[in-house]
Amino acid sequence: MSKDIYVFAEQRDGNIQKVALELIGKGRELADTLNQKVIAVLLGNEIKEKAKDLVKAGADGVIVIEHAMLAEYTTEPYAKAVATVIREKEPEIFLFGATAIGRDLAPRVSARIHTGLTADCTGLAIDEESKNLLMTRPAFGGNIMATIVCEEHRPQMATVRPGVMKALDADMQRQGKIESMSIGFSEADQTVELLEVLKEERQIADITEAKILVSGGRGMGNAENFYELLKPLAEVFDGAISASRSAVDSGWIDHECQVGQTGKTVRPDLYLACGISGAIQHVAGMEGAEYIVAINKNETAPIFDVADLGIVGNVNTILPKLVAAIRQYKEEAGC
Repeated sequence: MSKDIYVFAEQRDGNIQKVALELIGKGRELADTLNQKVIAVLLGNEIKEKAKDLVKAGADGVIVIEHAMLAEYTTEPYAKAVATVIREKEPEIFLFGATAIGRDLAPRVSARIHTGLTADCTGLAIDEESKNLLMTRPAFGGNIMATIVCEEHRPQMATVRPGVMKALDADMQRQGKIESMSIGFSEADQTVELLEVLKEERQIADITEAKILVSGGRGMGNAENFYELLKPLAEVFDGAISASRSAVDSGWIDHECQVGQTGKTVRPDLYLACGISGAIQHVAGMEGAEYIVAINKNETAPIFDVADLGIVGNVNTILPKLVAAIRQYKEEAGC
């Protein structure tokens, strides 16, 4: 009989990825509803020491699979390892991050074990009556939100976008079972030979990590306004610049900085939406922010429905005054 919530604990260069901790946090909520456990699955080489971090993040147990073939991610060895875990442990639910690795790995695993997969989920919940997993994701170009159920097959599998779920605060006293598992790998499992790993230095700040985001939309007018007005505000807040899809489509900023259903999901402490109307596709990517400030000249803009503070006015007039006021405050406060 299937039981427990399993989470693929993605790691890169021996570092647990943030999305893994977010999924454990959500898995904890789902497991408590079902009165089951959260089990993290950690793959790599000489990686066992990191299992403790997963327990502190909310996992009841961790299955660790170590092998030289798992040192760097390649599809076949990882798919074989995860599929083996599923066949032996029979989980009720298995969650992956919707990262480059997760999007490659999850469909391979689902095909091997003959179950469904809901990709790029933005919401997960347990149905009160059936106890099935309700997996919500954007559909039809982001115009509707579809809730999908996998009734007949187990495990119920989903990939979840980074930043959507909230990681729990680490519990340094938490205890959990760490289990080592062996997989019978052979040369036939390594279908790809890695000759060299080249790491590209990120030129753009990762907006999912920023505590403060200054975000611009079509209302910024043009590329020149976009940077001349937003950059000083981001600097005075020590934050990062992000954007709505319209600003990205206009070529004002890189797609890596897009917030929304077709971009990234963010949870900053402060989100300043400047010249953004508040289309549902954008709101879905930032409504989890702790505090939202919206500046828009249209007083009926949907963005004001989710904002904690709304300012009706022209960004060209308001933003320079806001920057000046913050600078003055910081000088007087000795910040």
